[in-house]
Amino acid sequence: SGFNSIGHMDTMLRGRHQIGHCKEGEEFIQNVFHVLFQIFTGKEKSNLSICWLQYEISKVVQCLGAKKKKKLKAQGRKSKKLAKNFLKAPENRNDLSLWKLYAYLEWLLGNTDDSRKVFDTALHTAGTGGLKSAHLCSLSLLYAQLEVELLESTEGAVLSRAVHILTKLTESGPYVPYTGQVLSVNVLKARKTYEHALQDYLSKTPVSDQDQVSDADQLVNLVGCYALFQYLTVGIDAAVLIYTQASEKLEACAPQKCDKTGDNFGIQNFPSALEAVTLLRTNLLRFHMKISVYPLSPLREALTEALKRYPSNQSLWRSYIHIQRKSHSASKARRFFDNVTRSTNSLEPWLFAIQAEQMRKKLAEKVQRADIGEVHYTIPESGLTNRIVALFEHAVQSENGTHCPLLWRMYLSFMV
Repeated sequence: SGFNSIGHMDTMLRGRHQIGHCKEGEEFIQNVFHVLFQIFTGKEKSNLSICWLQYEISKVVQCLGAKKKKKLKAQGRKSKKLAKNFLKAPENRNDLSLWKLYAYLEWLLGNTDDSRKVFDTALHTAGTGGLKSAHLCSLSLLYAQLEVELLESTEGAVLSRAVHILTKLTESGPYVPYTGQVLSVNVLKARKTYEHALQDYLSKTPVSDQDQVSDADQLVNLVGCYALFQYLTVGIDAAVLIYTQASEKLEACAPQKCDKTGDNFGIQNFPSALEAVTLLRTNLLRFHMKISVYPLSPLREALTEALKRYPSNQSLWRSYIHIQRKSHSASKARRFFDNVTRSTNSLEPWLFAIQAEQMRKKLAEKVQRADIGEVHYTIPESGLTNRIVALFEHAVQSENGTHCPLLWRMYLSFMV
């Protein structure tokens, strides 16, 4: 169709097929990884291993989204082989970040029991650092989040595997796999431990810049674990309260201090701990709405506030578009997109505004189509088309938009 893709551009459709990883782009990326792997040593090499495995996981996620079982199986085999090779290397055997990604990969591939064994082994070998160990907190948080996603309701959640994981984290002893019960007295002790740990972190003043980075990292994991623990043992309001307390404290820190803290925050490259906490909060609210009856307004308010502050965060934009799809009135979302695009140089608001309108157009066309025979429109649909073209025009005139190949390709694709 006149253009090729390097890597993947999942925002575009070519005929009925989504553009995935094309052969040339994939070969190029693999070559880059292989060449760099020969050059790097020590910490750099282990960071590259993490990036490489994250890239492999992104391909697995894409196969899951496209529901291609055959491709998923092949991709899963390749990704698992790579992960196992990384973990065989003597320097990586105790690298919890790699173990965490390998366990996550197994989980995504549907091998839940294998994934649990990997998580349990990693937690057991990680030692007894408890809440003071950033890697242990991060590993426990992911494990608990994945287990929570399997729950169909919050009833009886206090006896779930997720509560066992989060309770064991506070005990600072060797990890013991889940046996099917969580003692009430342990839950009460864990709550007290979390409470004290969070208070200590919020009242702590870091000494050096390096300490600020690791403290911000650790605070996010701690808040995530505590909030999830409260959600499962008390309820959604208790969890939201933890996020509110942490956010208020982080907002109160001086701007220059926050900038320092956020420069190299974790592998996800969050500009700040506050952004990471906000993301955890919106994800939990979204999950809670999925499994129980809960008003939409707290989530909508949290997202609009967060997006004004972090207009480049793609995860937040995806959540915002997802909840707006349920609303029949587009005007509020359009006004919001308009406000954000005026106040920032980021390109993400433009891209997501265009995507939201394209989804709306798709929905309108679907409703207007006859069930059988040729496609007939009952009403010629030109309003949304004109709006999308106008958005593209404004976006490519912005400074960042002019130099964005993806935006131009999307525009060409839409016009075709």
